[in-house]
Amino acid sequence: MTQSKCKPAAASRRRPRLRPLKTPPACFSIASFCVAHHISEAHYFSLKAQGLGPREMRLGARVLVTFEDAAAWRAERVAAATTAAE
Repeated sequence: MTQSKCKPAAASRRRPRLRPLKTPPACFSIASFCVAHHISEAHYFSLKAQGLGPREMRLGARVLVTFEDAAAWRAERVAAATTAAE
């Protein structure tokens, strides 16, 4: 038997696959917003029905809340609580 000369494996000639950077999220889903703010989803929708929920952004079928809108919502809630306490 003769030994055949093998070519190097194709994988060794390929570039290594670049993995995406682990980028932190820029938005909350409704579920993650509720977890982050320690409220239930039912309470979230109750606030939304009263016009007291955060501003939402629709991306296709998804509903998202940006971190900036969440911060603005928190500031509004603090201001409302402060004026109610006076």
